[in-house]
Amino acid sequence: MLLRHALTAALLTVATGAAVADEATIRRTLQERFPQLPRIDEVRPTPMTGVWEVRMGTDLVYSDARGQFLLQGSLIETTTRRNLTEERIDKLTAIDFSDLPLKDAIVWKNGNGKRRIAVFADPNCGYCKRLEKDLLNVRDVTVYTFVIPILGGDSPDKSKSIWCARDNTAAWRNWMVDNTTPPRVMGQCDASAIERNSALARKYKVTGTPAIVFEDGSRAPGAIPAAEIEKRLASKS
Repeated sequence: MLLRHALTAALLTVATGAAVADEATIRRTLQERFPQLPRIDEVRPTPMTGVWEVRMGTDLVYSDARGQFLLQGSLIETTTRRNLTEERIDKLTAIDFSDLPLKDAIVWKNGNGKRRIAVFADPNCGYCKRLEKDLLNVRDVTVYTFVIPILGGDSPDKSKSIWCARDNTAAWRNWMVDNTTPPRVMGQCDASAIERNSALARKYKVTGTPAIVFEDGSRAPGAIPAAEIEKRLASKS
């Protein structure tokens, strides 16, 4: 019995040492051969024998144990057809809803508003306008819109005009749904929330609009239809 425990401990020590050695080898090899790569944040084994995940921020690539080969793409578990890459990125990019500065959002609700989503949107984004119209068909939801003028042109001016309107919820929805030009800003207005929203988007690597955040922290890029939003809200309730 003692011999068996000793052998088990020895094998675990060897395995742990090999894993550490593989991680160090992968880091060293990739940094030497691709000095232009972003900083490697994490190297860890995947469920696929001999394949390692190399994480740079929220970007993933895969390597063999020596860093001799790199793979880009999705790792699929064929029995369940799970996209392991997608699941991993979803976890890495999850946002704690309670950390969102909701005071910097434009807010509206349908029904009792008991379900919540946050949306990053640009006033000149056509897909954002499509999403805004689709959201009219989502029941019992409160929508927090973080306006981020990332498309250039007059997006910053429109964002400021909408935020500074007497009723910015009405100004936003009138523009996004009915294409009614927002009123011009008269006098002084504190539009620093727009800058904070842009910084927030950079922090969470929101690089396109619309981007939807659900209460469980999961995200959905693009203008997904109302039926899909309903489905995701129902699965999280």
